[in-house]
Amino acid sequence: MRLLSGVPASRLTSPRISFARSSRRSMGANGPASSTAASSSSSSATAGAGAGAAQKPWLFVGLGNPGRMYKGTRHNVGFEMIDAIAEAEGISVSTKQFKSMVGKGLIGDVPVMLAKPQTFMNASGESVGQLVSYFKIPLNQVVLIYDDLDLPFAKLRLLPKGGHGGHNGMRSVIHHLKQSRDFPRLRVGIGRPTGMMGAIGFVLRAFSKEEQEELDSTFLRGLQAVRIMLLEGFNKSATFVNTPAPQPRENVEEMKIT
Repeated sequence: MRLLSGVPASRLTSPRISFARSSRRSMGANGPASSTAASSSSSSATAGAGAGAAQKPWLFVGLGNPGRMYKGTRHNVGFEMIDAIAEAEGISVSTKQFKSMVGKGLIGDVPVMLAKPQTFMNASGESVGQLVSYFKIPLNQVVLIYDDLDLPFAKLRLLPKGGHGGHNGMRSVIHHLKQSRDFPRLRVGIGRPTGMMGAIGFVLRAFSKEEQEELDSTFLRGLQAVRIMLLEGFNKSATFVNTPAPQPRENVEEMKIT
């Protein structure tokens, strides 16, 4: 896995069921550091889910295919986003539970679970359904992260619910959540193939060096989005992700000249 610039690579081993405190006590410039703020915003983020639901962990699931041959391919950007979050927050995704590699920890003072289903993409729902059922996680705290052919390369889109959009991994997840589509999803754009290349060959294709560098910035933005979601609420996170970033001033001036 690629190490992201500015992201600590230390990992902490967490117990099988209990949630280990993250080694990151300060969220930096993009997130509040106080436990009071984290607790307050966490409560607001889960409003309407019931008093007991506020104590349940958030479940972030990256979709992908297990095995060395699929590492670094477009279909596995969900796995890579989970790896980026795990590195930054000191969470070890090393426990096998319910057909998934799972890590447990805290972001701020909010309990989280990170998961990478090992069922292969088209059966991802087998793992997700069992995790949600066993830990009794409200669906508005289950966030799926996966690749999207319909988004431009390296772009992100965060939505509170929706369909599968033709993605077989998401199709499986919806099926195993009793056909419910009411859970958030963070889509990572991989673009569409050009020329004669088919979609299947394209999604299983590795990234170029230049593409990997651009993706690193995307993963950092995704990490910011997760922190905002947990500490300030889903709506603020969606606004952050879905609002185009302002262009650098020099680029704007160049556009005026041309």
